[in-house]
Amino acid sequence: MKRADAPRRTVVPSGRSTRRAPAAVGVIVALASLVLTGCTADTDAAHRTTPAARAESAQAGQKLTYAQDLRISDAEQHLITVCMRKKGFRFWEEKPLSLEDSRPVGYVQDDIGWARRHGYGSRIAAQEDRARLRNPNIAYRKSLSRSRQKAFDIAMDGGREAVVLKSPTPSGGTISKQSGGCAGQAEKMLYADPAAWFRSDVSVRNLRPLYVDKLLRDKEFTSAVSAWSHCMNKAGHPFPDPDAARQSTREHSAEQTRAEEARTFANETRIAVADATCARAVSLRAIGERREAHYVGELAGKYGHALDAHLRMQRYALAVAERTVPART
Repeated sequence: MKRADAPRRTVVPSGRSTRRAPAAVGVIVALASLVLTGCTADTDAAHRTTPAARAESAQAGQKLTYAQDLRISDAEQHLITVCMRKKGFRFWEEKPLSLEDSRPVGYVQDDIGWARRHGYGSRIAAQEDRARLRNPNIAYRKSLSRSRQKAFDIAMDGGREAVVLKSPTPSGGTISKQSGGCAGQAEKMLYADPAAWFRSDVSVRNLRPLYVDKLLRDKEFTSAVSAWSHCMNKAGHPFPDPDAARQSTREHSAEQTRAEEARTFANETRIAVADATCARAVSLRAIGERREAHYVGELAGKYGHALDAHLRMQRYALAVAERTVPART
């Protein structure tokens, strides 16, 4: 699922990304891309003091909303733009989508109104793809001489001499990235300690492979998916799970006429609305959120510190972002 759990990121001309986190570095099946948000944190003070409860709280009720996460992304883009211009280069800020169009679409999509307007977001994704292809920073970099292109890249992320940050993933791999130039400076302004942020971000964003199999076999969750499937079958859309419903809307030629695209989108919208309606009817999101938080809580003994640090640095970055750029509307 292309747009799941992925706030917008800015692709810069050198092919690098100013997205704060490694994008989808833990490759898992689409079924695991739940994007389960909106849990209410446990209000029992004694319960919140346990490591597992704190992990569940960070995973669920206290984590940033997608609007807040987008504001940090926008602030990072703005800081990089200001920095690049100060270094003598032309640089254009990405024109962000509206808040509604930027809404993440995950495995569970239960916003009926949004589905009625956007289906599963195929037109929004196409709009994003067109914007990436027309990124003026790419054309600008190509117009520079070879020496100026090198200088541009050094200004952007420090080039070959930049510090390389490395961090182990929970599943045993290692992720690395350059940290320097304007991108590194923006991260320092947002998170104070880019290396500490990178370590916590790699850990938190790669926890899912450690528990996804348990979640997919969880009786309460699988029962909810079965109830969703029964609801969809009654609505005339026989699919075993939400991912199958979503994938069915993508079975068409990449090159479509305007009339064909309109028919395809109408079909996508019908299925997406039924999907959201059934998800809401069987409380699929609430059940998935609760069970995911449970399994994350089981990891608290080893990764509770990373979860706490990740949330703390996100909150710090949000405070900086709120002083830097307006919220999306």
